[in-house]
Amino acid sequence: MDSLDNNTLVIAVAVAVVLVAAIVWLAYQGHRTTKRLKDRFGPEYDAAVRQTGSKSKAEKELLRRERRMQNFEIVPLSPADAARFSNAWTRLQGSFVDDPKGVLIEADRLVRELLGKRGYPVADFELRAADISVDHPVVAHNYRAAQRIVSLDQRGEATTEDMRKAVVHFRALFEELLGSSRGRDQASPPTRLAA
Repeated sequence: MDSLDNNTLVIAVAVAVVLVAAIVWLAYQGHRTTKRLKDRFGPEYDAAVRQTGSKSKAEKELLRRERRMQNFEIVPLSPADAARFSNAWTRLQGSFVDDPKGVLIEADRLVRELLGKRGYPVADFELRAADISVDHPVVAHNYRAAQRIVSLDQRGEATTEDMRKAVVHFRALFEELLGSSRGRDQASPPTRLAA
């Protein structure tokens, strides 16, 4: 009987040790995942938590975005395409004073064209912004801010200053996409512009 009790005790202790180790390991893995996602997504991580209402839902969403983007081949621009896009943006920006509404529309179109050329899917806006956030989390925030102003403009509620801000936001994403086509180490680090 003592032998049976000792064996049972040894098994119970072993099971408890395994369970504690599994719990510690799972907690560590969860912490590692959170840290990796925060490092990768930056301000987009916090935005996802606010939007979903919980850390676990936000992390599931961000992981889903990463898996989705693995299905696409994001390619660098050829030097000729990079020059063409850069020149188009320079022309566009020079027209703002004379035609702010037209420049806003053209900036939105040019960013979508650049996204498509790089291989990003250009479906509906929210999906496009979520996809952009995987590789460009800081400027994804700017892209959303610009789109809010485009919506205001479509309702006739955007001021010239609003349109100027939207073009600046579009430019942040545009430059990031154009710069990253040359390689991340050659691109200047993005700055968060949206307020």
